Amino acid sequence: MASTVLSFSCQLFSSKTRKPLSFFFPRKTLYIASMGYEKELIAAKKAASLAARLCQKVQKALLQSDVQSKSDKSPVTVADYGSQALVSFVLRRELLTDSFSLVAEEDSADLRTDGAQETLERITKLVSDTLSSDGSYDISPLSREDVLTAIDSGKSEGGPNGRHWVLDPIDGTKGFLRGDQYAIALGLLDEGKVVLGVLACPNLPLAPIGSTQQHSLQNQVGCLFSAEIGAGTHMQSLDGSSPTKVHVNSTENPEDASFFESFEAAHSLHDLSSSIAMKLGVHAPPVRIDSQAKYGALARGDGAIYLRFPHKGYREKIWDHAAGCIVVTEAGGIVTDAGGNPLDFSKGRFLDLDTGIIVTNQKLMPLLLKAVRDAISEKSQATPSL
Repeated sequence: MASTVLSFSCQLFSSKTRKPLSFFFPRKTLYIASMGYEKELIAAKKAASLAARLCQKVQKALLQSDVQSKSDKSPVTVADYGSQALVSFVLRRELLTDSFSLVAEEDSADLRTDGAQETLERITKLVSDTLSSDGSYDISPLSREDVLTAIDSGKSEGGPNGRHWVLDPIDGTKGFLRGDQYAIALGLLDEGKVVLGVLACPNLPLAPIGSTQQHSLQNQVGCLFSAEIGAGTHMQSLDGSSPTKVHVNSTENPEDASFFESFEAAHSLHDLSSSIAMKLGVHAPPVRIDSQAKYGALARGDGAIYLRFPHKGYREKIWDHAAGCIVVTEAGGIVTDAGGNPLDFSKGRFLDLDTGIIVTNQKLMPLLLKAVRDAISEKSQATPSL
């Protein structure tokens, strides 16, 4: 059942402490709680959309500059920290909770050094301007300490108890610097389970990837995927179109399946993916794009398989997969590790995995798992150190 929202001129109180709830942005809205996550999903979509607006502004300035900035990490640093601060502000402002927990990639340590003050000032102005331009909040200009505090709200360790937001403020930093795909990925854990997820993908076309047909959405970019447990997955444009429900590709024949993998070879074992594709009889070349935009594209049926096999010793972080995982599963797909085990987000900031992550529809999963196991076995025999 959806949450019911009533507006009153009244003071909100914590159900635990009976003390008034307050935050940087005061609000007078009373939520009647239910078992659903409607208000959390609305807040998450707003937070990710505003963070995407901030990142778009930074990327546009980067791409218009005359400087070759691929080796210059300062633009992505500004966008990364700014995105995290903005998401923290919006979630706390919208949800009015006194038990806010955020598991995120960044902390403010580097920004608190003497040499980072100019960067911090840029971030503070960018966050303030983005909030002001939205028009939803009546705020005073943020201070540097406001921004540092917001960034540091992401220090939570997560775990199996309570609610924890999970954020990657810019997933796909190399794609961001190249002007390609990246995503703002935000999920919510409740008692260790992912219950909602939002992917804001500013550069992902609204039309299917690889589509050769003329399409009314052909030249439009900027997708927002959202999923709530038990309610399916929806996609809309970042500029606010009505959401439409999406579903994974339903193909049963692996020869008809195309698959996604990481753009960067350093992020996944492309040779292992190629071996798996050959065993399945997949004819189409892999689609290599950055970030959790792959999860979104797969959720709407652009491809049927996503393979990710990090190099030995790499530990997957929960913010790299939480939002994407529920976006795919609520669209009818399956996400497991290479052993066929569901991903466990209750262990803290890292995932404990068997070798890698595989994503597909329910019909293809048995064939895919067998191909994965056979390919891994062959590779381990040829390379004992795998």
